[in-house]
Amino acid sequence: MDDLDRRILNLLRRDARTPYTEIAERVGTSEGTVRNRVDRMTDEGVIERFTINTRTGNVKAMIEISVDMNVNTSAVSEELAEWEEVDFVWQVSGEEDVVMIVDAVDTRAVNELITRSRELPEVEGTKTRLILDERLG
Repeated sequence: MDDLDRRILNLLRRDARTPYTEIAERVGTSEGTVRNRVDRMTDEGVIERFTINTRTGNVKAMIEISVDMNVNTSAVSEELAEWEEVDFVWQVSGEEDVVMIVDAVDTRAVNELITRSRELPEVEGTKTRLILDERLG
């Protein structure tokens, strides 16, 4: 991955629907070059998926989960990622092991996700933070 790839990725991070012609103009190359590089980065797994951010009026929260030290956090993360309200699951370093970013209809639904998380046998505890506002970086 070179500087041009990084510049293309930065534009796609802000808006994955940006037309390749616009990206090409902004990074100083051709539309075909952008298309080829995006295809290559997708094939190589650098770009995992194209997604959207929403402003649904729902409650967004970060649920931090600590698991038993003998647990495969990848397996737990995969299970959590299947839950409908979950936008992202990150394996992290620090006090907690896994972080879920959720988009739930209300605080009751967030609480249900917390309870559901705590019911998993691998989970030792949770901490929750409501997301009050967010900005694209």
